[in-house]
Amino acid sequence: MVRILIVEDNEELLNLVAVFFKGKGSFEVDAAPDGNRALSLISENKYDIAILDIMLPGANGFEVCKALRGKSQCPIVFLTALGNEDNILKGYEIGADEYMVKPFSLKVLYAKCLALLSRTEADLHKELVLECGDIKLYPLKMEVEAGGRKITLAPKEYFLLKVLMENKGIVLGRDRLLDLVWGYGFDGSDRVVDTHIKKLRKALGSSGEAVRTVIGGGYKIS
Repeated sequence: MVRILIVEDNEELLNLVAVFFKGKGSFEVDAAPDGNRALSLISENKYDIAILDIMLPGANGFEVCKALRGKSQCPIVFLTALGNEDNILKGYEIGADEYMVKPFSLKVLYAKCLALLSRTEADLHKELVLECGDIKLYPLKMEVEAGGRKITLAPKEYFLLKVLMENKGIVLGRDRLLDLVWGYGFDGSDRVVDTHIKKLRKALGSSGEAVRTVIGGGYKIS
């Protein structure tokens, strides 16, 4: 059985999508009418795929997406009335795999979910790894090795390293790192990036030298 999380504040639409997927016979469905309930379900369960609205009571869909990405690499589909370019780009930047704008077709939604699940299944059969020097990051397992030893990182340090390794050799400014790791809603100082970079380097030990400061530019890994 495929376990799917559906988050939608419109009760009629939520029931419609939930019943549709249940009717396919291979889906175990958890339905949440608001963002806070979704966060609770995410903390308690493991999901194979998620469908998220953005405009929700309590935590919004972007916050739910970030929380889910903090513990899982499962496919995430945004299903929302927000169709402007900024929201679409933000959705992809914080970890969504697909972005659909309402009104929509249930058959197309189902087809997209099947394609994402098929792709995920294929990825599980190959060892996906990001490498830089003696640092290895395994996105599917959310594990990191440095100098041949397994490294335990806090979530922010992990995602900082992942973003840097996905952009190996490219300088990323503090503002860009804030957007990618903390999200657009973060309203603190960009110096928080410096603090977590220091923690990341310390955790990596001698391998942390690969994380370099570019004066006036930001950070890169090389």
